[in-house]
Amino acid sequence: MLSVNAEAVRLEEARTQKVPWRKWGPYLSERQWGTVREDYSEDGNAWAYFSHDQARSRAYHWGEDGLAGISDEQQLLCFSVALWNGKDPILKERLFGLTNSQGNHGEDVKEYYFYLDSTPTHSYMKYLYKYPQAAYPYVDLIETNKRRSRNDMEYELLETGLFDEDRYFDVFVEYAKRSAEDLLVQIRVVNRGPEPDTIQLLPSLWFRNTWTWWPATPKPSLRQLPGKNGWKVVAASHAQLGERYLYCEGDVPLLFTENETNNERIFGTANSSLYVKDGINNYVVTGNHNAVNPQKVGTKSAAHYQSTVGAGMTCTFRLRLTDQAPDNFGDPFGSFDATFQTRLSEADAFYQSITPERTNVDKALVVRQALAGMLWTKQYFFFDVHKWLAEHGIDPLKPGGRSIRNRDWFHMVNRHIISMPDKWEYPWYAAWDLAFHTIALAAVDIDFAKEQLDLMLHEFYLHPTGQIPAYEWNFSDVNPPVHAWASIFLYRTEQALHGKGDIEFLKRSFPKLMLNFSWWVNRKDRFGNNLFEGGFLGLDNIGVFDRSSPLPTGGSLQQADGTAWVCMFAQNMLEIAVELTARNPSYEDMAVKFAEHFMWIAVAMNQMGPEGMWDEEDGFYYDMLRLPDGSTKRLKVRSMVGLLPLCATTIIEHWQRERVPRVSNVLQERMRRMPELRNGIHTSEPGHRGFAGRDIAALVNEDRLRRILTRVLDEKEFLSPYGVRALSRYHEDHPYIVHVDGQEYKVKYLPAESDNGMFGGNSNWRGPVWMPMNVLLIRALLQFYLYYGDNFKIECPTGSGNLMNLFEVAREISDRLTRVFLRDKSGRRPVFGGTQKFQTDPQWKNYVLFYEYFHGDNGAGLGASHQTGWTGLVAMLIELFGRVDPQHLLNEGKPGSEKSEPQTEQPAHAVYASTVTA
Repeated sequence: MLSVNAEAVRLEEARTQKVPWRKWGPYLSERQWGTVREDYSEDGNAWAYFSHDQARSRAYHWGEDGLAGISDEQQLLCFSVALWNGKDPILKERLFGLTNSQGNHGEDVKEYYFYLDSTPTHSYMKYLYKYPQAAYPYVDLIETNKRRSRNDMEYELLETGLFDEDRYFDVFVEYAKRSAEDLLVQIRVVNRGPEPDTIQLLPSLWFRNTWTWWPATPKPSLRQLPGKNGWKVVAASHAQLGERYLYCEGDVPLLFTENETNNERIFGTANSSLYVKDGINNYVVTGNHNAVNPQKVGTKSAAHYQSTVGAGMTCTFRLRLTDQAPDNFGDPFGSFDATFQTRLSEADAFYQSITPERTNVDKALVVRQALAGMLWTKQYFFFDVHKWLAEHGIDPLKPGGRSIRNRDWFHMVNRHIISMPDKWEYPWYAAWDLAFHTIALAAVDIDFAKEQLDLMLHEFYLHPTGQIPAYEWNFSDVNPPVHAWASIFLYRTEQALHGKGDIEFLKRSFPKLMLNFSWWVNRKDRFGNNLFEGGFLGLDNIGVFDRSSPLPTGGSLQQADGTAWVCMFAQNMLEIAVELTARNPSYEDMAVKFAEHFMWIAVAMNQMGPEGMWDEEDGFYYDMLRLPDGSTKRLKVRSMVGLLPLCATTIIEHWQRERVPRVSNVLQERMRRMPELRNGIHTSEPGHRGFAGRDIAALVNEDRLRRILTRVLDEKEFLSPYGVRALSRYHEDHPYIVHVDGQEYKVKYLPAESDNGMFGGNSNWRGPVWMPMNVLLIRALLQFYLYYGDNFKIECPTGSGNLMNLFEVAREISDRLTRVFLRDKSGRRPVFGGTQKFQTDPQWKNYVLFYEYFHGDNGAGLGASHQTGWTGLVAMLIELFGRVDPQHLLNEGKPGSEKSEPQTEQPAHAVYASTVTA
């Protein structure tokens, strides 16, 4: 259990007393420009319609962005940091990066920033931004990347020479909550360069513009109040939020303008006000003193600090954002330092309580920064699709009209704090990413994790057909159905945390998950034969063809991964139904239903001969191409697609059998009447059960498991020094090629970025290591270990002569994944690849980046650089294998070892889900 500490108390207060500890947090996006929400173009080119260059001058419609920013949970009032080094052409108010068409491998942020710390209630947070002292090379980055091909590496900011001689400032931004409505802000600017240099720091406070887009909304106001010696104050008045006050230490000038579009600059039309969004930028950068309001009022403001910082020296700036009016206390900074020290100590205690004792310092650093990144990557996401469509002149309830993105999702009204994949490159939720996020977040904030899963099943998210929205670029795309797995995972984790699972959470989730399961059965099983399609299923360019587009061959693609996902979905729903049956016997019929679904899918997928997905000669699963003439062809690509059937594996404890004996009886009767079913399913029979009397429901039997793992653990195929590759290295010298109408379609092993533009070119499933899929494989191995115990051993790596049981194999893969982030014997972290600044500089080498995926041969980070979302799962792996004892895991479900009360019973296969908090 978590030890009782101040942060744990705050979480309990938020849970039981509704104290709004999470009301203020890091909820600003890091890129609101270039998003679908802000796109009002005719052609749907969101990147081009609202550019970074326009962002300083153009008021956003649906959200706000900023540097190291925070807001309230409805993003009414926002705070962030702006900077100017006296040389840049604009203020540094937000992060810059290349758009999808500018980057040679797709969109790419071109800044160095790090999420260093955060507690789950955001009682303490720390962020670092590295700000160059020379002019930022916007044009150079765009033009140089434009000249590079997809076979070249991306042109990075360090390559420009901007950080040579360490001529930059480290800007540390820290927040500490004195109470739920009282935030202390400390900004420390460190000059890392060899000479004194000047920086202008503009801590900014502004209201999201609601009054322009919703005309009946009262306009809020910011105004300067009379201050006292040593500090200035901005008062913020909002009809819904109430009164807030920003105290700025020092005799600092306060600048005011309006958060309204500079129409003259953007559209060439007259401005409705003298003071517009870029007024403070124009005042500071161009010296236009008429650009800010001399009356010291507006809806956007900034304190204007100017400081020359000596070489190696630090300047500290202190502010306080609170609901406490000036008359309520004397010095707003009186206990400032003591509060900061207390909150930091509490954060230390919290992370110590969830980190295994035998974890070394470097692993503990990775755990803390991984989870900090996940907590910083929360974002307020607001999107009323019906209003957005109406603003485009579309009435989705009337026939006709132009085709437009997300027209079929007019029911959606999203206005919540949501865990994002990456607040710059992916500042929008993605359904399957989010499910993986909750697995890691469960270690620190189980309540927030459950809220996230609840959201996707809410009536304003879930489509009336039962489809879960994919992501804002196309809500109708199909993500893998991992929601049910995450739901039962969180339930088991909470059992470990509190001794009791949240049965109400399962009860409200189950019927909506049934709708989603029915959507899969009715929409993605085209021929009604229990073999599923699904499209790209998040795996982007893994296949020979673009699986989200019509096939060049015609016909359809029955997918090994799609079928395995739905099979796993059925198993998860079976487990949830069993849990609910203990409280309400009427759920027993649903348990039987999902047990039968598992059986029919397993039989269809494993049938022998040309119709099946299992290739007996190769010992591998493949997608099945069904041609227009009715013939079929296996697409023999050895990829993650063929490994996913391993993941459709679930252990059934003896007490679960006893809880719903009818399930076992029905399955046994089916197999008695249809003996051929036994050829396509891995189950146990009375008298032939696994370790501790366990049953297993799996797509893969013992022989196939051994054959598949022989490939998985082969370092010439899937097993990289840094985890399991998405594509076998075999295809480096043996690419898989298909010719259609004179055109060649090819899949070749690529350990790094994609060399083609499929899905924008910023993602590659043809060789790199992807953390979430590795985690699912580790889960599967632990499931099989619980069934076989030490009776199943296999060479790991293949050909080494070193035999391991499946727990040891799982731990070996976990160790390889973790190795990506840890310093090796020479002090280098594989994640940083050949970037020497990160590898050797003491001011860089301990700031870890959690990339989207990793080089299949050397472990270097690739893709989005801050996709802590699912790469943060590394924290769970470190904690799991730092705590779990394999023998205890194996014996957990033995007769007599289960808890006496149903609400605390915990099948052994859930132990791995809960050891991070146990």
